[in-house]
Amino acid sequence: MAEPFPLEAYLQDVAARVEGELRRALDAGARGGPARLWEAMRYAVLGGGKRVRPALCCATAEAFGADAGEGSLALRFGAALEMIHAYSLVHDDLPAMDDDDLRRGRPSCHRAFGEAAAILAGDGLLTLAFETMAAARVPNSLLAAKQEAMRAVGGRAGVRGMIGGQWLDISLVPEKASRRALDVINSKKTGALILGAVEAGALLGRAGAADRQAMADYGKNIGLAFQVRDDILDSGGGAAGGRPARPDQTALYGLAGSRARLTRLVGEAVGAIDRFKERGAELRYLAGLLLDAGRRAQDA
Repeated sequence: MAEPFPLEAYLQDVAARVEGELRRALDAGARGGPARLWEAMRYAVLGGGKRVRPALCCATAEAFGADAGEGSLALRFGAALEMIHAYSLVHDDLPAMDDDDLRRGRPSCHRAFGEAAAILAGDGLLTLAFETMAAARVPNSLLAAKQEAMRAVGGRAGVRGMIGGQWLDISLVPEKASRRALDVINSKKTGALILGAVEAGALLGRAGAADRQAMADYGKNIGLAFQVRDDILDSGGGAAGGRPARPDQTALYGLAGSRARLTRLVGEAVGAIDRFKERGAELRYLAGLLLDAGRRAQDA
């Protein structure tokens, strides 16, 4: 019988490498000050989270034969994705947005450093992310792939993706929420950067067009599954901050319906990468991580 894939060890390994990459980038930037702003940026991005987006980027790149070890281009992109993710959380928590006082069990950035510092820390992380990707030195044979990967990340993080999703989220009238409206919001606000992670990994691995399409199908399903999983785990909770909570998956599909939807989305994601056989092992197990979380919530 084959040994089970050591998913937790894989995630911990990627997280440790990403943490090192983040610290190097932040330490280098902080030498030019201002110290308090860099402290806020460090607070926002270091020491928390499973680093799933970098793991998806690295696992995808590895599936196509690219290196994702120390100093690799895939790891650089993984760190940049985490900076963008952290920036989005800092801004989402602001009083003008979701008005959340806590993030990962500690005061949100604007509570710890003030609103102005939090806004600038988010801005700083976003711009540092693109500096980190752009500064990576690559041979001429990888230059086009790097540029395309940067374009993919930028598109998914921008107004057509994550930022646009946040706008739709804060503009949504709860009484007019529909399943379709919620899917559009979730595919942009949560799913777009996850899709960008696998798109970047495929491009850095110089995957062919058919393989990139398979990875896009995987990324779209995983992106929606992430939000369904979160809504299941959060079911029963009210608004976290001052703004009334919008209806989530469990409100529109019911808890049982949301669990069934999570199973379907994960199944479709895994099905999209069947063609990769053993090369896609990490990606299949990363998808399964979402399903396991949904099952744990069901058993709780």
